Amino acid sequence: MAEEKFPGWHGTTIIGIRKGGKVVVAGDGQVSLGQTVIKGSARKVRRLSPGGHDIVAGFAGSTADAFTLLERLEKKLEASPGQLMRGCVELAKDWRMDKYLRNLEAMLIVTDGNDLYVLTGAGDVLEPEHGIAAIGSGGNFALAAARGLMETDLDAEAVARKAMAIASDICVYTNGNLTVESIGG
Repeated sequence: MAEEKFPGWHGTTIIGIRKGGKVVVAGDGQVSLGQTVIKGSARKVRRLSPGGHDIVAGFAGSTADAFTLLERLEKKLEASPGQLMRGCVELAKDWRMDKYLRNLEAMLIVTDGNDLYVLTGAGDVLEPEHGIAAIGSGGNFALAAARGLMETDLDAEAVARKAMAIASDICVYTNGNLTVESIGG
């Protein structure tokens, strides 16, 4: 459909914070179609257990596309248990080279409690600086807020919650209905 007829889905902010030996991934619940909020309580942060190893993942973008990527990531991690980086790189290679996967429109933040990565359809597996990863419509707002909060005495979860609250005050595609998962520490 033409962009003017179908304005597109918007509305996600996902943040990952690594601080004090703990990693927290938080995501808001808003899904918007153009200027209309379609759902305010979507769950975009999930706990996975491929091969018995805990992984927390958050996604921004198309839900069906993200679930496809999460299923593929689980398979990669089952093939190489406990090797998050290897599984992420293998997924990114497939995502970039496979004709079907190449068209998927989503981004992922994944962590095993030690490592924290952002995966994109451009073939990127990024380890963010400063222990903060953020994606989605309000990602840059949450990232900026978290960067400022990292120097405080707040723990990882408090930083994530406060950064998401700031993002939801600024970004019309982000709400305060959070799903928060922590791992490690």
